[in-house]
Amino acid sequence: MTEVPAGRRRQARGERRMEQLADAAAELFAEVGYVKATTNAIAARAGVSPGTLYQFFRNKEALAAALAERYERALRTAHERAFDPALADLPLPEFVDRMVDPMIAVNVENPGFKALFAGAGLPEHLTGATRGLHQAVVGKIDEVLALRAPDLPVERRRTVAVVATQVFGALLGTVVAAPEAERGRWVAELKNALVGYLRSVPVE
Repeated sequence: MTEVPAGRRRQARGERRMEQLADAAAELFAEVGYVKATTNAIAARAGVSPGTLYQFFRNKEALAAALAERYERALRTAHERAFDPALADLPLPEFVDRMVDPMIAVNVENPGFKALFAGAGLPEHLTGATRGLHQAVVGKIDEVLALRAPDLPVERRRTVAVVATQVFGALLGTVVAAPEAERGRWVAELKNALVGYLRSVPVE
């Protein structure tokens, strides 16, 4: 068996520790807000000493920057999957499935991130990218609808994209907060609402 070099093992341990600290910061920021959270409290949540935290992050803003980068990557990946132009020709229920599932997943897997980066206290240079990605959802849906329903007037198509986004946003909190055993039921209701609305437009 080939032995993993000591340097690589140390690097892997360091990366795991950074993820652990970032996870603790995400939880605390979401609970008490960025302004009230302290590095001592984050270290305690992660089960390490403040000195260990400072080995990896020079201050609270550096932790928030790591979270912002993580969240931005997750959102971009979700957008690429949810708003792939290749989805435009799918039957409507599958079209909705393929758009909704990645956006549900990114919010379930990153609890508190949306509220954290939309809230007050975080420096603007950390929130700008993620806020922009959230605001881009209407435009992304509009682009896919343009491929799916090219005869739909531009103004009407934009309205449909806004309404679909708001329907999703209105139920997202319920979906994310639901116990895992009940989440599927709420996801199904969300999809039914979107399919019913889009059929009324229609975009089939």
